[in-house]
Amino acid sequence: MKASADLLLLPQWIVPVETAGVLSDHAVVVRSGRILDVLPAGAAQARYDVTQTLALPGQVLIPGLINLHGHAAMSLMRGFADDISLMAWLNDHIWPSEKRLVSEAFVRDGTLLAAAEMLSGGITTCNDMYFYPQAAGEAFLQAGMRATLGLIVLEFPSAYAADADDYLTRGLAMRDELKDEPLLSFAFAPHAPYTISDATFGRINTLAEQLGLPIHTHIHETADEIHDSLKKYGLRPLERLAQLGLLGPNFIGVHAVHLNDAEIGLLAVHGCHVAHCPGSNLKLASGIAPVARLIQAGVNIGLGTDGAASNNRLDLFAEMRLAALLAKGSSGDAAALPAAAALQAATLNAARALNLDSLTGSIVPGKRADLVAVDLRTLSSQPVFDPVSHLVYVAGREHVSHVWVDGALKFSDRSLVGMNTDDLAARATYWRNKLTAQGSP
Repeated sequence: MKASADLLLLPQWIVPVETAGVLSDHAVVVRSGRILDVLPAGAAQARYDVTQTLALPGQVLIPGLINLHGHAAMSLMRGFADDISLMAWLNDHIWPSEKRLVSEAFVRDGTLLAAAEMLSGGITTCNDMYFYPQAAGEAFLQAGMRATLGLIVLEFPSAYAADADDYLTRGLAMRDELKDEPLLSFAFAPHAPYTISDATFGRINTLAEQLGLPIHTHIHETADEIHDSLKKYGLRPLERLAQLGLLGPNFIGVHAVHLNDAEIGLLAVHGCHVAHCPGSNLKLASGIAPVARLIQAGVNIGLGTDGAASNNRLDLFAEMRLAALLAKGSSGDAAALPAAAALQAATLNAARALNLDSLTGSIVPGKRADLVAVDLRTLSSQPVFDPVSHLVYVAGREHVSHVWVDGALKFSDRSLVGMNTDDLAARATYWRNKLTAQGSP
């Protein structure tokens, strides 16, 4: 008697990620949103009685991509203040505009727009850091996308909160409200060492240990950040965080561009993770992260897009390719970040950083069915010697044909499922007009 299942996927290739190599003529079996089996196609058809079978000729099935660092709602600021260095961008354009305009409605609409873009490009999970995280969480749930919501913390007031204590109180209340949602998880998100006091970092560290949550913060993004920290504290930012006890396996350092050997050693010995955002780092002229040295030291590297205001694409295919090329060019080693490692950075490595690797990040039985089909039948993809190489060096998000999150189809035949794209475009236009009216950059 055959076992029952909901979905049988029959791609030409499967890249499990957790195990090396490529599976040809294999199937993925899904039941109740979970990967039930991965086995040869013929054996799957003989063993399972399925509700739906989907053949994917010429396509490669990969785990859903995981965006390890983003500010989803800032999709509404895409192109708003381009070609400006980081601190001028923040101080003169982004923070003043946010103070005047950011609201629950802004965050909800911007997050929906970002979720649509990410799902269309094969991103099934986002680690988000922004104001009004409950509104963001509700938008991610509406889109059917997995997300880690950042409990954002700053010392200065915003439309969202008055001070660090208020940010933490609101963030913890948000977590209590949404903690039973299976697609959502949580992380503390202190903005950066230059916006957080020692006392607030200490409180966050205590809470993170008590609740078992990651700490997700910008770190060593620019040379000025390090110079200012030395002037104010007599310490480089990572050394300061180490003295405060924040470094550990729950620490995700975003950007980590300007690192010396001792700091790479600190990240490695404490089991920290790095969210590498090469596109944003280049666009803001922040620099190039020493990825080859970090990998050599054993630091876990995941990939992020950052926000659309500083990238300006939420496109992990572009980030995989850029990360691989920059690692090679900056180190002089063509094998510094090979294609398989770049794909792992965008999937399993990011899942490990978020403590989600038991749920997602690879195609193995027992994990949730966060899956992406990438079509390699186009002429620009021919011939295919190695599907993994093609995923990083040839394919783009336009090659994504299908996306499943938790077994639910969210993108089918290159069209979003259950999202009104005309409505999203109208909302984006509304906020563009509001931003323009308040004074363009």
